[in-house]
Amino acid sequence: MAAVEGIQEPRRPGGYAVRTLAVAACYYAAARLGLLRELTIGSAVVTPIWPPTGVAVAALLILGLSCWPGVALGAFLSVLSLTTPGPEVLGVLVGNTAAPVCAVLLLRRAGFRTGLGRLRDGVALVFLAALGAMVISATVGVGILVLKGSLPAPAFWPVWLAWWVGDAMGVLIVTPLLLLLHRARRPLSLRRWREATALAVVTCAVVPLAVYTSISMLFLVYPLIIWAALRFELAGSVLCALVTSVLATVAATEGAGAFAGLNRVEVMVKLQAFNGAMALTALLLSAVITEQRQTRRSVERACQELAEVLEHLTAGEAPPPRPPAGTDGPGDRSRPTGAP
Repeated sequence: MAAVEGIQEPRRPGGYAVRTLAVAACYYAAARLGLLRELTIGSAVVTPIWPPTGVAVAALLILGLSCWPGVALGAFLSVLSLTTPGPEVLGVLVGNTAAPVCAVLLLRRAGFRTGLGRLRDGVALVFLAALGAMVISATVGVGILVLKGSLPAPAFWPVWLAWWVGDAMGVLIVTPLLLLLHRARRPLSLRRWREATALAVVTCAVVPLAVYTSISMLFLVYPLIIWAALRFELAGSVLCALVTSVLATVAATEGAGAFAGLNRVEVMVKLQAFNGAMALTALLLSAVITEQRQTRRSVERACQELAEVLEHLTAGEAPPPRPPAGTDGPGDRSRPTGAP
């Protein structure tokens, strides 16, 4: 049965407290990073990318749903650093905590695997966790601002859209990166390191040119995304998307390059459309490539086993015993570690 992979629930209260505080600290640190770049939509200040949502979803996937108090504590500390807490803070905390929890529940329902080695895993992360569950935090947060009177009612939808997309981008960019780091096992070979270095150098040269030039050349990043996905799968495409998204966000908040001469709403729309399309391309393309490679390895392994059986039958010998069903045979590396 496919299920979300995660660390066993801690049995000792001390271990649980450490995990909860670690989640809260990571959430707060991610929030401080996200607040470095802000945009004003109407009378509300929003962030183009809100990394804490990605941290929260990844933490709940890896450590289990029991760590949700860490998400709530991190959200509270983030709000406390921005404003004096009032009764409305409780509603914001509920929204910011419920959205990642619902995201993980939806992913479990869909049979999500944290290795992101299947197209269905990428689609589930995009449409269930990012675009679906983050509606909760955006609706609750903006609704409270309107009810409190801090935001006029006509500004609800523009601010809601910016809030929702910012939370969704945090899931699309940060969550795959953290899941990838959690599952990292073996280093690259020397030859692959050379190609990875070449990709990094080209990315550092092309992305600033595409983002900061007065001519709209943002499309230049897509060949880099394709190169990274084809050669390094999720690791390459996610890192390339992260670098590009950060530079694009910096340029957008400064009103420079491809975002010069636009008002705040136009900047937000253009930035979020670009970041969203880039993240979707990186995530789904790498998932398709990984799934195809795993399928090819499975077919090659089956052909090799069939050839061995025929060889033994031709020689009049009994075929070699096969590994029990549900276990990996010798040399099988296509199945993600811990996958059900």
